[in-house]
Amino acid sequence: MEIIHVSAECYPVAKAGGLGDVVGALPKYQRQLGHVAKVVMPMYRTKFLYANQWEVVHKGYTHLGSWWFNYTVIKEQTGKLGFDLYLVDIYGLLDREKVYGYTDDTERFTAFQVAVADWIVSWKHRPDIVHVHDHHTALIPFFFKYCYAYQSLADVPTVLTIHNAQYQGWMGWDKSTYIPAYDTWKTGMLGWGSAINPLASGIKCAWKVTTVSPTYLEEMRSSANGLEALLEYERGKCSGILNGIDNVVWDPAKDGYFEDHYTVDTVEEGKRKNKELLCQRFQLDPKKPLITFIGRLVGEKGADLLPQAIEDSFYYTGRRMNFLILGSGFPEVESRMNAMKALSREDYNVYIGYDEALSHLIYAGADFILMPSRVEPCGLNQLYALRYGTVPVVRNTGGLHDTVIDYGDKGGYGIRFNHVTVGDITHGIWRATELYQQAEKLKEIRRHIMQLDFSWELSVTSYLRLYESIRG
Repeated sequence: MEIIHVSAECYPVAKAGGLGDVVGALPKYQRQLGHVAKVVMPMYRTKFLYANQWEVVHKGYTHLGSWWFNYTVIKEQTGKLGFDLYLVDIYGLLDREKVYGYTDDTERFTAFQVAVADWIVSWKHRPDIVHVHDHHTALIPFFFKYCYAYQSLADVPTVLTIHNAQYQGWMGWDKSTYIPAYDTWKTGMLGWGSAINPLASGIKCAWKVTTVSPTYLEEMRSSANGLEALLEYERGKCSGILNGIDNVVWDPAKDGYFEDHYTVDTVEEGKRKNKELLCQRFQLDPKKPLITFIGRLVGEKGADLLPQAIEDSFYYTGRRMNFLILGSGFPEVESRMNAMKALSREDYNVYIGYDEALSHLIYAGADFILMPSRVEPCGLNQLYALRYGTVPVVRNTGGLHDTVIDYGDKGGYGIRFNHVTVGDITHGIWRATELYQQAEKLKEIRRHIMQLDFSWELSVTSYLRLYESIRG
């Protein structure tokens, strides 16, 4: 099969979250099984762009409403990512460093989708599957079905994967002219509520819809930021497929981001060395358990409760643990996190921002990773942590429920709590501190979790079965 993935992110080209990791790995594993997998994404001005060699494969001319624009499609020449990578450039819209966060994001991603459809319709053949990811590309199924210029693509099967239903790409009806000329009898396929809703349109128009974990699919039927009824109506074409991780990129025995590698047999020594390095760098006490948080400092991740949870944990346990935070987000959370550094007694530190190398070192050196998420469609951090022998302390939701079993239960290996409250988070931290004192038990858990298989090899077959069910 020829599978075209269309996405706003792809690691290592440009990544803002888990979407980038998924799109950077899934097509590689599809390619390894003998399929033709391609990724199409915007041409942001990133380090990856300037560090690699490209060839121009197409130049086109189309429009967004009354604005006509040229676009260029370039292809990475070496295939070094394990799949064919194409970047779409639109001068004035996509030539930015960041993926998101601009006032004209609606125009940026709508124009990107129009350019992608305009390019594909010019092909002399038709791909077997076009797989779109999140709201940034979710209008493409509508384009194929109902826009006059792309009627020849109406029989191309489309799949939409929802990585996070909280973000839907809403735009007012005053911007309906951005949509290429379409059958106005099908206007209802664009809207939801009182606005054009790209994610809702994708759910209605895609041939199949997937979410990134089975539990998240069930949760969305009662909590999907207004799309609950639509998902219930379309439930027959929806399925939950758990994300995997790239075991080549995430391998503590070969990880290029740190030097003290380890395997299942050497995990204790390897984690000790990396923990000592972290503690030296961030002025922490290596004798205490190291509990870390890696991610966006936003309410969705429960990060707004972290400062109080950390303070309460210190107060009630006599400062028996270290905390190391890596992330950025809400300014007020960042400010409070930074202010707490002054009160540290070699047991707390924070790095505001994101550093890929540091994140790998933290997975390798930390004892526990804390994920108090309000919403976690799949979660990849806990999977990386398991791979590196770091015990997850997670809220029992979404993909965290599907991948972490509490060590108090049969076959368990992690720590789970049910509510996003300071009390539940601090109780999870207390349990982690108690587990740390049980050296043999912790050693047993570390060896066990490093051997769990959450690789893409398992997930990719589910996607291929889904494609086959609609192909042809």
